[in-house]
Amino acid sequence: MSSPRVVDPLPVVPLKLPRKAPVYAGETHTQLVRRARKMHKVLTETYPDAHCELDFRTPLELLVATILSAQTTDVTVNKVTPTLFAKYPTASAYAEADRDEMETILKPTGFFRAKTNSVIKLGQALVDDYDGVVPNKLDELVKLPGTGRKTANVVLGNAFDVPGITVDTHFGRLVRRFGWTAEEDPVKVEHLIGDLFPKKDWTMLSHRLIFHGRRRCHAKKPACGACPIAQWCPSYGTGPTDPEAATKLVKVPA
Repeated sequence: MSSPRVVDPLPVVPLKLPRKAPVYAGETHTQLVRRARKMHKVLTETYPDAHCELDFRTPLELLVATILSAQTTDVTVNKVTPTLFAKYPTASAYAEADRDEMETILKPTGFFRAKTNSVIKLGQALVDDYDGVVPNKLDELVKLPGTGRKTANVVLGNAFDVPGITVDTHFGRLVRRFGWTAEEDPVKVEHLIGDLFPKKDWTMLSHRLIFHGRRRCHAKKPACGACPIAQWCPSYGTGPTDPEAATKLVKVPA
């Protein structure tokens, strides 16, 4: 497994907050691009250590870990994958796995029967179609069992250094909250947000928004008063705006 990263406390960012949430209804596309890139620049400074929070060493490990991350946390996945990866180091090992043994390992991740089925079928597909090697093209990855565009983009961006936008729950929620798009469909979100940023930024943009969503811009009670991009956010005021109250909502990973 990759060595543990030391997580520094999140920086305290001096804020210049608007008195009321700005409205961007009449914003042109050019203005949207400029605003979105300003927000991303600040998020880059706020989360310099943004990264994929799933532990992996190979494309296969990342692919499996991402499939397992559905409906659970990366922390939970990282607890079970050391055992899983040691027992099943190759695609053929997954293909030939004993179902009951794998289910026992994967049980803490939830939906373990369905996940076991996906991982075994994944191993079989990789062996049959790709000589046991994870492909590095989107159109091939999305054909694999348990692998949609979100999972494919995670693998492409983090295992193969191919830029991709990962539209997970956090990413989708934030881009709508930021007023970057009102679109709900993940594929449409991926393309619309990709149009706002240079392709080279796509993978890290995904990480930074996911970091921000997990640490500050929570679904039910965002830490608006401790948000470094509040001055550009039309949803400012959704959560507490008092800096002291908001700071208490900021989550720092263990």
